[in-house]
Amino acid sequence: MKVEEAAFCSDSSIATGWIDVDRIRQDFPALSQKVHGHPLIYLDNAASSQKPECVIEAVSAYYRADNANVHRGVHELSQRATASYEGARDKIRRFVGAAECAEIILTKGTTEAINLVASTFGQRIQAGDRILITEMEHHSNIVPWQILCQMRSAHLDVIPIDDRGDLILEEADRLLGLGPKLLSISHISNALGTINPVADLIEKAHQVGALVLVDGAQAVPHSKVDVQALDCDFYSFSSHKMFGPTGVGVLYGKREVLEGLPPYQGGGDMILSVSFEGTTYNTLPHRLEAGTPNMAGVIGLGAAVDYLEEVGLEKINHYETDLLAYATEKLTCVPGVRLVGGEARKRAAVLSLVMDGVHPHDIGTILDRKGIAVRTGHHCAQPVMTHFGIPATARASLALYNTRAEIDRLVEELAEIRRVFGA
Repeated sequence: MKVEEAAFCSDSSIATGWIDVDRIRQDFPALSQKVHGHPLIYLDNAASSQKPECVIEAVSAYYRADNANVHRGVHELSQRATASYEGARDKIRRFVGAAECAEIILTKGTTEAINLVASTFGQRIQAGDRILITEMEHHSNIVPWQILCQMRSAHLDVIPIDDRGDLILEEADRLLGLGPKLLSISHISNALGTINPVADLIEKAHQVGALVLVDGAQAVPHSKVDVQALDCDFYSFSSHKMFGPTGVGVLYGKREVLEGLPPYQGGGDMILSVSFEGTTYNTLPHRLEAGTPNMAGVIGLGAAVDYLEEVGLEKINHYETDLLAYATEKLTCVPGVRLVGGEARKRAAVLSLVMDGVHPHDIGTILDRKGIAVRTGHHCAQPVMTHFGIPATARASLALYNTRAEIDRLVEELAEIRRVFGA
């Protein structure tokens, strides 16, 4: 069984049991509120997840007791802050299966992680070279490569998708045969929920000498990721989508690859010594981390990693796979509702829908008045919308704290919207 298949399988031989969703919901204070007089049903997790109390407390505890800059002070507060900050880095390392902490670069988010690679590895790109992405990418995995290709007179190739929402793998093989320098691909589509066969594509890319960057922002909250097993060269993800604070992200890179990258930004912490004659740069990971970092956010991300591991990624995946199947069945029974990309071979807990005669923004606005939070729009994936000939979708994205009862309420309100609009 391939890595990504094992990671997202709901087979009972892999899952270790069910999560206690009622207990888990108690960990998230935001879920207990009412919106417009209705209990909140939060179905916008692909955009940003809610935070458990332990994450909120970790951030608060840093500011209450340990607020000091890291790496630079001999006083007690700085030492405690540094220990917590670097301790979080080690938690992240273990969480994704990296070999050492030097391979974990802390960023502002997935977007900055991708831009870091584009700005550093991109210096190797020459006129006529090729970069390969897919049609289902988030804008943050399109625009940096467009900028790079324009600057370097390189070619940007795109693996197309079919109407099920899957990559056309024959085209992937053909485009890989053109010899790209880099393949940059999402593990899971944020707009469709498609789970891509990244292990196979990584292997094929390496056979033609390409490095591979995986956008894992939608993968790490839902199932176990092992970067060494995948053998990717880079893997990026964001804290705020995995129950951690905003403004924090991670770029994993193989040491031998990171060692070959020039500094991304200049400033504090990425240097060992500076004179007007020249600068000696720091070792990894600090060489690629300039300036005062988001210390509270990184510590909060460490707490989020602890939380996910305590609940268990296999249990989370088992639960969410069942919930996705339930939601898919219920939504497809609503007359006039169509799931975009709902027929992909492998899917994660994302449901993008359109309704005959009703604009997605109207769906989202009416659902909000009932306390149901979904995302409407193009989801920073306009090429996906163009492929399907639609301006937008209403997207319900699930997490470990969502329930079948919430899905039932969503279905009821969608049916009511259809009745009101006479669609």
